[in-house]
Amino acid sequence: MQDLYLILKSFIDPVFIIAVLLLIAFFSCVISSKKNGALITFLAVILLYGVSIAPTAGYLCYYLEKDYINKPAAGGKKVDIIIVLGGGTYDIDSSKNTFLSETTATRILSAVEFYNRIGARYFICAGKGTGRIAEAEIMAQSAEKLGVPKEKIRIDSRSRNTWEHAIEFNKMFKDKNMTLGLVTSAYHLKRSEKEFKKYFNNVAPFPANYFYSSPAGPAAIRFIPQTQSLYKTSIALNEIVAQWWYSIRS
Repeated sequence: MQDLYLILKSFIDPVFIIAVLLLIAFFSCVISSKKNGALITFLAVILLYGVSIAPTAGYLCYYLEKDYINKPAAGGKKVDIIIVLGGGTYDIDSSKNTFLSETTATRILSAVEFYNRIGARYFICAGKGTGRIAEAEIMAQSAEKLGVPKEKIRIDSRSRNTWEHAIEFNKMFKDKNMTLGLVTSAYHLKRSEKEFKKYFNNVAPFPANYFYSSPAGPAAIRFIPQTQSLYKTSIALNEIVAQWWYSIRS
């Protein structure tokens, strides 16, 4: 009964409804002999379906995260510096506040967990963000509330992206042999590692979270177009393009 409930609930997902409407439009074009319209609509249905199902999202996320799934973060490895990379903020004008995105909040929580477990001389928060208050400042406030001593926290509120995170961090420390614990989402780690290793000799990756998850629940749902799968596919494709662009830019 629970499986049936989950399947029925998936039918009200906006992506599934859009796919159904496109399929109806396709058959309408076929019936009315509008071949060009039918072809375009059919391609749209195939594309939307392909990028909105769990197997596609799972494959792309696993492709990006497999190194950190199969080789977990170094458990008790001592590091000199923990640096956590921002993943976005947002403002709510009526409250006059800037909030961490879910991604950034997850990264901060994981970074503090790593700090409590292995320690570090410095705890660095990096990111300018787009909010009223710099992302790194909000991250630092959160880290302090979670128990990281204020005197150990440093901020980089200038860098706007992964490329600049590494450049600004390089300016902060002259000793390039210090061991750096790099905290960000698993899908983002490979590109981040590559950038930081341009400047520092010892970079230890610490994944904050994973987008990939082992298949669970009714098998039928995994092949029904869903917004969550489309979101994961979008994130993965953006990261793949970013890796490609960074490799060209280098």
